[in-house]
Amino acid sequence: MKYRRVKIKGGTYFFTVVTHQRSPIFASDQNIKILKESFKCVMVDRPFVIDAYVILPDHMHCIWTLPKGDSDYSTRWRIIKGFFTHEFFNGSSVKGEKQTIWQKRFWEHAIRNEEDFIKHADYIHYNPVKHGYAEKALYWRHSSLAKFLQNKSYQSDWDEGRLRSLDNLNISD
Repeated sequence: MKYRRVKIKGGTYFFTVVTHQRSPIFASDQNIKILKESFKCVMVDRPFVIDAYVILPDHMHCIWTLPKGDSDYSTRWRIIKGFFTHEFFNGSSVKGEKQTIWQKRFWEHAIRNEEDFIKHADYIHYNPVKHGYAEKALYWRHSSLAKFLQNKSYQSDWDEGRLRSLDNLNISD
């Protein structure tokens, strides 16, 4: 089966990436550290901007903006996943055959405009609350929410009164 992906050079994209069988690999701070290092290493040779992100125990969401003239997010994800897998097993006490870490595919959505960006950034930052990992989005350490508050992209009471509308966003999880 051939999958059709939207490819816009210099585009901004929302992604959902899930671990194999929803394994809670990112419940470990050490594994989150490896994941972040994976992103940094890829960004050296294949730059992109991470506009927003959240890392949950079994999946992550992020918004990236690619450089002008570049639409190759698939290669970036392949390298990030490969780097993480290599580092995960190098530091692991798991012996024998390597296990699968990632679902084979990822979900992507091309961000269409500022309203679409805001909707997806809101969804990203609300996700720990949606899944019951945090009572308030601000309490979740592994997201870009603090940056959004610091840059005044959000008001300090960002999630007050908006939780019901964020629950009903139709975004892949």
